[in-house]
Amino acid sequence: MILCPRPRRPYGQRGFTLLEVLVAVVILAVAMGALIKVGSENAANAAYLRDRTHAHWVGMNLLTRYRIGMEPRQIGSREGTSEMGERTWYWRATVSEASVDVEGVTLGGLVRVEVEVRDRDDRDREPLARVVGFIL
Repeated sequence: MILCPRPRRPYGQRGFTLLEVLVAVVILAVAMGALIKVGSENAANAAYLRDRTHAHWVGMNLLTRYRIGMEPRQIGSREGTSEMGERTWYWRATVSEASVDVEGVTLGGLVRVEVEVRDRDDRDREPLARVVGFIL
């Protein structure tokens, strides 16, 4: 019986070097970091748009209540809260007299209603939605 020695591989082909593995891990880490950042920004933007949409709906609901006579049209400001989307929204409605100039014709006797909606009871904070309507 004759034994043949095993063929030997050249030294450079045994596998990846430590440097190659480290470079691959760094590239993977940078790519995963970018993906996580994009995902978190997307989630934050979606939440912000959801909040603005709900705030706008709260403002439109209140403006509709003024238009159909469910809210008093007294000149001045009123504040209150509304529930929507399992959250409490804080609104401030300002009612004033208004006249509008349309192509040289002045329409008087209008009531202007401006509704500002916030997600916190903080007047210094910019409202998430501002809705303005006119009532005859």
